[in-house]
Amino acid sequence: MSRFKGTMERDPQAGFRAERRDCTTSVPQGLLKAARKSGQLNLSGRNLSEVPQCVWRINVDIPEEANQNVSFGATERWWEQTDLTKLIISNNKLQSLTDDLRLLPALTVLDIHDNQLTSLPSAIRELENLQKLNASHNKLKILPEEITNLRNLKGLYLQHNELTCIPEGFEQLFNLEDLDLSSNHLKTVPASFSSLSSLVRLNLSSNQLKSLPAEICRMKRLKQLDCNSNLLETIPSELAGMESLELLYLQRNKLHSLPEFPSCKLLKELHVGENQIEKLAAEHLKHLNSILVLDLRDNKLKSVPDEITLLKSLERLDLSNNDISSLPYSLGNLHLKFLAIEGNPLRTIRREIISKGTQEVLKYLRSKIRDDGPTQSNSLTETAMTLPSESRVNVHAITSLKILDYSDKQTTSIPDEVFDAVKSNIITSINFSKNQLCEIPKRIVELKEMVSDVNISFNKLSFISLEFCMLQKLTFLDLRNNFLNSLPEEMESLIRLQMINLSFNRFKILPEVLYRIPMLETVLVSNNQVASVDPQKIKLMENLTTLDLQNNDLLQIPPELGNCVNLRTLLLDGNPFRVPRAAILMKGTAAILEYLRDRIPT
Repeated sequence: MSRFKGTMERDPQAGFRAERRDCTTSVPQGLLKAARKSGQLNLSGRNLSEVPQCVWRINVDIPEEANQNVSFGATERWWEQTDLTKLIISNNKLQSLTDDLRLLPALTVLDIHDNQLTSLPSAIRELENLQKLNASHNKLKILPEEITNLRNLKGLYLQHNELTCIPEGFEQLFNLEDLDLSSNHLKTVPASFSSLSSLVRLNLSSNQLKSLPAEICRMKRLKQLDCNSNLLETIPSELAGMESLELLYLQRNKLHSLPEFPSCKLLKELHVGENQIEKLAAEHLKHLNSILVLDLRDNKLKSVPDEITLLKSLERLDLSNNDISSLPYSLGNLHLKFLAIEGNPLRTIRREIISKGTQEVLKYLRSKIRDDGPTQSNSLTETAMTLPSESRVNVHAITSLKILDYSDKQTTSIPDEVFDAVKSNIITSINFSKNQLCEIPKRIVELKEMVSDVNISFNKLSFISLEFCMLQKLTFLDLRNNFLNSLPEEMESLIRLQMINLSFNRFKILPEVLYRIPMLETVLVSNNQVASVDPQKIKLMENLTTLDLQNNDLLQIPPELGNCVNLRTLLLDGNPFRVPRAAILMKGTAAILEYLRDRIPT
């Protein structure tokens, strides 16, 4: 027997007539009738500024059709129909929910994402059957303590709000399996979190966390931990004891070192890109037996240990934008599907080999393995490449390596004696990185007939001089970590340019001139403020295979980008768009492009 019978005895029209007209205009009666049958009501995207009373009272009031002179078949007997168990009122303009929420105690799913809610009613405590609550993309500043009464809750989604703290007693949600607190203003995580023993997925990314509690290791079922985009300087060593952990995201923090992972035998993905990690040692790697993805991009690594070859399951390795000068040749024996090494001062692998992609690089490394073993071979190579950094002008680099190197001097200008030292020597590479240059030295034009590789990263450039555009043999250009927000149209004359790194600058759009450089294969524009891309123009870049747009301001990805089938690597993580979801991004470029193509309007 439904609860309707008791209601009829009290007042068969209670609260019904007064709201009938309002409900008819905002919620079609057909929807309510169907909801009484199915127990599910979807009012998403209806521009509602408040929830109509007839929704809250759907299990209390007698339906309109009961007051009409109609007969009910066996399937339409409203007094026997289902209580509401699933309510979706997302993508509206709701600013608050009333305590009438308590009139729906049978709810197992409540979806209120993408509204303008600043708080949740205390009556939420009455929803004891609730298993999933999605309140993401609102303006919640605080959670009511009553939320801790939802003991059957399995999924709680609170991302993209304005939360600064977690209420006391949160650990009482002991059935919680999936918790998303990303993109809030949290500065700490209470140690009591560790009592959430059923938790499988925890997302704390894009907050202001400076540390994690050591007690986090007690989450014995946790498989996925996302702490991207915080202020973490260290990771508690106890984290290494989390035996169930499979996915660990620590990108865009302030980590100086990696922890060891002696107990993380199931760890499949480790993402620690965009930190300040200076050393990768054997002890960091030797326990990662199951690792498939290792992301170390944009750190300060100077070398890669031979022990990386112990990672027999490794499929994706990203070492781009570090300070690595050579790779162990034995790396070629790994069965990698993706290897990124762009943006390193590599001297043992030619640029044209790198530009051909992963399999060519691995093939090259395998060809270099000697009978006397990779370790000895590598050490000899590195010794030969060691440059006398003490000297003011590196003559050895000029004569032996064809490199004009005046890097890491923190100088505001390149002395004339540096260019004078070239004399009649052939120079193919220039490295003026890690200085304080505000403009490109004018004398660089003297080398326009021979230079193919220029690195002026980590300086203070706010513009590119016209003289620079005369380097018509330029093939590889590294301008990352400067103050650039535009490129001159004259760069169109750099017709041989294959790779340009513009990461960590101030670009708000992809510079138009890039679309007109025909040989471009790799464009790296991560960590800027790019808000849009033109898929039609990108498609015309026939040689473009790598496009890195990570950590920009892209609110949406145009579906037409899926037609850019020449792209082998498309990186979109760290942007504020909602689709494609992270699960699609993790599947790689082919899956992203297919997803986008499927969304092109027909």
